[in-house]
Amino acid sequence: VSYPSVVSVPPYANVVSFNTQMLDLMDREGLLISLYERVNPGVVSIQTLSVTGGGLGSGFVFDKSGHIITNYHVVEDATELEVDFPSGYKARGTVIGSDIDSDLAVIKVDVPEEFLLPLALGNSDDLRIGQTVVAIGNPFGLGGTLTRGIVSAMGRTIPALTSFSIPQAIQTDAPINPGNSGGPLLNLRGEVIGVNAQIETEGTSRTNSGIGYAIPVSIVEKVVPE
Repeated sequence: VSYPSVVSVPPYANVVSFNTQMLDLMDREGLLISLYERVNPGVVSIQTLSVTGGGLGSGFVFDKSGHIITNYHVVEDATELEVDFPSGYKARGTVIGSDIDSDLAVIKVDVPEEFLLPLALGNSDDLRIGQTVVAIGNPFGLGGTLTRGIVSAMGRTIPALTSFSIPQAIQTDAPINPGNSGGPLLNLRGEVIGVNAQIETEGTSRTNSGIGYAIPVSIVEKVVPE
């Protein structure tokens, strides 16, 4: 009688595979944890008061001189600004520059240097669809929130606050919601590659539908110095 040959599988093979997968997961988790701990101190919450009420947004530290980058629509018509740092330090802010066409604004705060952690700027021209990105901000006032996603598309055109449009916007599925506006979109090196600005919504919903847009850092680099 002829019997088919049986291939013996070592009993530890599945264990090795599982351990490898766990190590990969832990490496990815460790990368995100490290990124957050390095970058979050440079991300701020911006609270505004105006004659029509108040608002909430995000921003990030640009330099040691106390310049904060955010969206123009976050500070539009604001009569008072409060900038809150993750350390708990709070400061009054003043809008010293804005560009409505690109929906960008620069706020100046007078705070000790130890509270200012400038974020490094990356290169949005090198982005690829499918690349992992991270958003840090204050959705619905929930400070220091990190979300993860991918670059879903490049080169989108999104509406500005004028008759012009903002070109080369980054589309991402990283969850961003009201309050995230003005905060950084980052690559896995912790470099800013965009400023979170808009979300695609359905009907009267104000929550993320899986499509968000960020103003590319290439525009930030052109506009902010001016």
